[in-house]
Amino acid sequence: MIRRILALVKKEFIHLRSDWWMPAFMLIGGALELLAIGWATSRPITNLPLMIWDQDHSPASRELVLALENTGTFLLEDQVQSLSPIEDALNRGDINAALIIPPDYSTQLTSLLGKPTLNVILNGAESIPAREAQRAIEGVVHDLGEQVVLQHLGLDPDQTAGFNFSLRVWFNEALSEAYYSTPAELGLMLEFTILLFAAITFSREKEFGTLEQMLVMPFSSLEIILGKAIPVILVGMADFALMLGVVHFAFHVPIRGSGLLLFVLALGYTIVELGKGMAISVFSKSQHQAFLLVLMIGMIDFMFLGYAVPVESMPRIMQLLANIIPAHHWLNILRSIMLKGSGLAALWPSILALVILGIIINTFSLLYVRRKLE
Repeated sequence: MIRRILALVKKEFIHLRSDWWMPAFMLIGGALELLAIGWATSRPITNLPLMIWDQDHSPASRELVLALENTGTFLLEDQVQSLSPIEDALNRGDINAALIIPPDYSTQLTSLLGKPTLNVILNGAESIPAREAQRAIEGVVHDLGEQVVLQHLGLDPDQTAGFNFSLRVWFNEALSEAYYSTPAELGLMLEFTILLFAAITFSREKEFGTLEQMLVMPFSSLEIILGKAIPVILVGMADFALMLGVVHFAFHVPIRGSGLLLFVLALGYTIVELGKGMAISVFSKSQHQAFLLVLMIGMIDFMFLGYAVPVESMPRIMQLLANIIPAHHWLNILRSIMLKGSGLAALWPSILALVILGIIINTFSLLYVRRKLE
């Protein structure tokens, strides 16, 4: 039996050598995509184009503009003399925010009864940069407002400090976006790699008309399944090691826990996703159909990875659905080992959920695939 399985494994690798673009796409393509997406999404939002219409032209208004530039959130695009250029720039999408300083800004600022009002326009078509711009402007205005109140009261800011708090950040002291985004991207890329590679195993044989030849050979259905599965596992683990290296060395995300435990659990997760991919492969009539099914299932899983939106902030029904998605538990394991250095004592709920889902998925997949082959 082992000899026959190894013969099938050898056949798969010979086929991969002929279609060299497939393993190259799986290994190099996934790592390069992780590198590109990680570099684009793991950086803080900075240099948002800002346009200012300063109608006051006073030292106070210049101080306000300088304070906004010093936040690092904004890049001063231009200072205009009317509202028309602002409207044109917003319509074209050239700026994310605009600030209009009224002509009596400095007068109202120094008056005891004055209450200066700043007009801020945000490009709501890009909601995430708009929220970041709003937070930055509110922070600057709040600080300037406190200074104005203290000046009106004639108080020394150093002697009128309010309460303070002690801040301590665990696991990500610099609050780097890369620590949050790149593990999620790694989990997503690994899932797509395994699903896609597994999904084309039998669909490729169907498309080429060679599946019937395999079925008349002296191989049992279990041997065929194992012969197809082993190359997927090997390529998937190699891809995981490569992408883990990219995350660790390119984005400096630490691996604080056990590397051995991480690879063992990655192997378990690979087997879980392998079951899904095998079922897709047998169900599909062509490689094109298999690819579309992988894309659909992968996008559904993507919603529950907590990458775009944290699962905890989703509606209750969506949080419950996340528990039946293997990628959700795998990402919790991946982040906990890499960032927190967690061991089995802390990870056992996620591991147990992954084991239960793996048993259900692979049992169904094995029975379904064997029935189709026999």
